[in-house]
Amino acid sequence: MKYDHLKQQDPAVWEIIEREEKRQNEELELIASENYVSPAVLEAMATVLTNKYSEGYAGHRYYGGNAVIDEIELLAIERAKKLFDAEHVNVQPLSGSPANASVYMAFLNPGDKVLGLKLDHGGHLSHGHKVNFSGRLYNFVQYGVNLETGIIDMDEVREIALRERPKMIVAGFSAYSREIDWQKFKDIADEIGAYTFADIAHIAGLIAAKQIKNPVPIFDVVSTTTHKTLRGPRGAIIMCKEKYAKQINSAVFPGMQGGPHDHITAAKAVAFGEALKPEFIEYSKQIIKNAQAMAQEFINLGYRIISGGTDNHLMVLDLTSKGTVGKEAEKALEKIGISISRSTIPNDPNPPMNPSGIRVGTPAVTTRGMKEAEMKLIVGYINEALENKTDEGKLDSLKKQVKALCNKFPIPTK
Repeated sequence: MKYDHLKQQDPAVWEIIEREEKRQNEELELIASENYVSPAVLEAMATVLTNKYSEGYAGHRYYGGNAVIDEIELLAIERAKKLFDAEHVNVQPLSGSPANASVYMAFLNPGDKVLGLKLDHGGHLSHGHKVNFSGRLYNFVQYGVNLETGIIDMDEVREIALRERPKMIVAGFSAYSREIDWQKFKDIADEIGAYTFADIAHIAGLIAAKQIKNPVPIFDVVSTTTHKTLRGPRGAIIMCKEKYAKQINSAVFPGMQGGPHDHITAAKAVAFGEALKPEFIEYSKQIIKNAQAMAQEFINLGYRIISGGTDNHLMVLDLTSKGTVGKEAEKALEKIGISISRSTIPNDPNPPMNPSGIRVGTPAVTTRGMKEAEMKLIVGYINEALENKTDEGKLDSLKKQVKALCNKFPIPTK
């Protein structure tokens, strides 16, 4: 992307951005929550819409001059509704955690009981962890995965729900590689009169492309970020039944936020438009094929994957049998030009900053056009790096191989 004015006015900032662009082009991105947006999405973010203040909603703003802004927000809403079969959509949330905070504010009072997935079993900080606002403001009880299968045990979820009687049940994850049975969660919630809240931040793109099941028509409320598999700008949306529209809108503004970021709303609209095209379906299919090919290759090399495989875009590897831990693995892979994220494993004996596992995902490499053959190559690079994590010569050789692969699959610029 051109930065002519920036280069002239602030060469220090321009030079840093240039180096990051070079790094992204020459290295492999396997962080499951990251992706490469299209040039159109990038351009939408760098528009004069950033100059406008638009507190309120279309037709009901607290500032003048918002007629054009109303059009872009309504377009984003219309496209999101079509993508997810949603009755109501709020496109203003600034990111995932504030979106989740707005959901809680709309349906709960501080101290209310909520049931969510444990962080070390694949959940998210905002699903009730004690260091997060969610765990501090609300009374979270938590379910986990079966320690043998690595899969959510719905019988246990029901047992906990019947015993604890939460006001809301949260389904969703940041590090879980299997499909979620949304209907079973809904059935359990209906049995106790609880609200259902799905956080689909990781899998929204796969749901939009109809590659995995969609909770939006089933659940009371659903949140998602707009980056990750949806391949849009950093932001979020909330979808809900029409009967909850007013309380969701009030929770977002004025409950949690002031004015929305209108340039990001425009970029969301662009990303939703891209996701409505047939080629996005093929892209999403390939994300899953790549993840499954990668998982199988890791298994062939003796790695343990939590749940034994993947139905989506990610997997969590337990590195215990390989004699290393997450932080060591992250540093070794960074040296060869591969970015991953550390991850806890269920009932992890190690601390969160240096857990026993790593999380690996395929959205970004799939955007570059890589397929199953390249996934096997990448797993080979990862395995060699972990087996030779103190051999600087070997790591340097692997870095050159990674760069050569990246050069064959440049980040799309059209």
